[in-house]
Amino acid sequence: MIELLDKKVQKWVDKNVVVTGGASFIGSHLVDKLVDIGANVTVVDNLSSGRLENLENSRDKINLIKKDLEHVAKDEIKLIFRNQNIVFHLAAVHGGRGYIQKHPADVCSNLSIDHHVFEGASQNNVENIVFASTACVYPDDLQLRVGSNYKLKESDSNPKKLDGYMSADIEYGWGKLMSEIQLNAFIKQYALKGCPVRLVTAYGPRENETHAIIALISKAVQKLDPYPIWGDGKQERDFTYVEDIVDGMMAAAHNIFDGTPINLGTGRRYKITNVVNTIFSIFGWRPRKLKFERSMPVGPRSRALDIRRAKDMLGWEPKFSLEEGLRRTIEWYVSDDRVKWITKKEFLLERQ
Repeated sequence: MIELLDKKVQKWVDKNVVVTGGASFIGSHLVDKLVDIGANVTVVDNLSSGRLENLENSRDKINLIKKDLEHVAKDEIKLIFRNQNIVFHLAAVHGGRGYIQKHPADVCSNLSIDHHVFEGASQNNVENIVFASTACVYPDDLQLRVGSNYKLKESDSNPKKLDGYMSADIEYGWGKLMSEIQLNAFIKQYALKGCPVRLVTAYGPRENETHAIIALISKAVQKLDPYPIWGDGKQERDFTYVEDIVDGMMAAAHNIFDGTPINLGTGRRYKITNVVNTIFSIFGWRPRKLKFERSMPVGPRSRALDIRRAKDMLGWEPKFSLEEGLRRTIEWYVSDDRVKWITKKEFLLERQ
């Protein structure tokens, strides 16, 4: 059986893998994939934002440790990572734009969470640690102009070049950038192996309404009219489907060990109004009026990632178009228990 498996899959069979934040939106998809291909998975999550329901497909096949990695003793953190091969570190205080702008002190606690995880991985000589970073590490002044063709390159925020200019997107972005620097410090001092992957506007099943795509879908499910959109709707983002992110993170685990950051995005930018129109088309419903809430936080005006490094070093590129990703996400959302006011049957009838 194993001889017939793809070489990429064989690398994971019987590997001991830790996923911090494994009950989260992205983390749970990663856990399911790892379990499906034969890895031995331990999930570490305090369940502050993660949901046990996200792990229902893998719950009886994993080791679940409920632990707050910000407040953890050194002997505990060392024990968590003992005899582990690969660590995917996704645990963080995070949320959509509204959350991270209103919780600047809370998101700064990620610095201590990350330090504890890097320390535990280093003490146990893990083969590699893949750190979930963010496109928020990039300077705002590169993301000011709607209609820009510029794609953010990893060199625009280089955690290895400490004597040059650096900037990032509010406290959340600065914290992630500082943790990339932390990771490189552990690599230099303790020979830890690791790789930061920079994620951008991830979406898909299991995400919650604090993030843009699910919030927009939720408003369409409720048939809000006028339909509210934060900002003027012209802001642009590089939306990346969760399955593509999982594949990219797994590829990074076997290819990058020296702290080199990797962008995981699509390299395409979409205006929020275009995304909204695609959602309306999928639902077969459209409001009479859009209401632009210009006082609400929107972040950078235009953001898209250069993904050439991921293609060259990982052999990775996204597979899902925005429309296909939205369709899959909507199908999940209207069938999830959180939606009490609409049934999947009603949704499908509306689409016919």
